Amino acid sequence: MKWFLGLYGLQIIIVIILIFGSWFIWDRRFKTKHGQKVPDGFVRTKEVSIDPTTQKRLVVYFNPDTGERFYKEED
Repeated sequence: MKWFLGLYGLQIIIVIILIFGSWFIWDRRFKTKHGQKVPDGFVRTKEVSIDPTTQKRLVVYFNPDTGERFYKEED
């Protein structure tokens, strides 16, 4: 019985660690893709979108060398 409870306890701990780890990784990855200062090498595109969570206009910038996209918040 102890090993049975220990097995479920271990699984719960692993799931909690995965949830918190993925939450922090997702948050860090998303925050590096938008902001106020456009990094070097990015060119403005005609694409504009509205962030559904903050209702702010985001202008899309594109880096032709790497294929990365950057979203600049408009005032």
